Amino acid sequence: MNPEMMLAQLAPLRVPPEIGWWPLAPGWWALLGIVLIAIALALRWYWRRHTARRYRRVALSELQLLRDNQGNVDALNRLLKAAALRAYPNQPVAALHGQSWLEFLCLTCPKLAIEELRDLEAPYQIDTPSISEKLFGAAECWLKRHEVMHA
Repeated sequence: MNPEMMLAQLAPLRVPPEIGWWPLAPGWWALLGIVLIAIALALRWYWRRHTARRYRRVALSELQLLRDNQGNVDALNRLLKAAALRAYPNQPVAALHGQSWLEFLCLTCPKLAIEELRDLEAPYQIDTPSISEKLFGAAECWLKRHEVMHA
């Protein structure tokens, strides 16, 4: 017999049915579960961070109101003190004043120099000057960049 004749007598190959994507294999279910858990943890972390930093957003908006209304140094000092009390509830922030208050602000925000905050001592002097743009900038820097260490 001729080999070509033999090949012609063969039936065509049957194509197997296509593999469907459903139901998923157990590995895909495990991966889906891990991804959902990771998303839930990321959302929880973001929400906690967002609510923990709310005092910063409020203080920055108050600072903008002070800047627009040309507030006095005493009001700015109260604003910084309120933000510091919220950021550092376990430290004796309320008792700080004068040089120790300025040192605390510089210690918690390394980007600040104590010279930038000298005008905050104005409420303790006879002549209280208006808030300079330099002091507004230093207050804004502290509100945005102070480092909060959680125990």
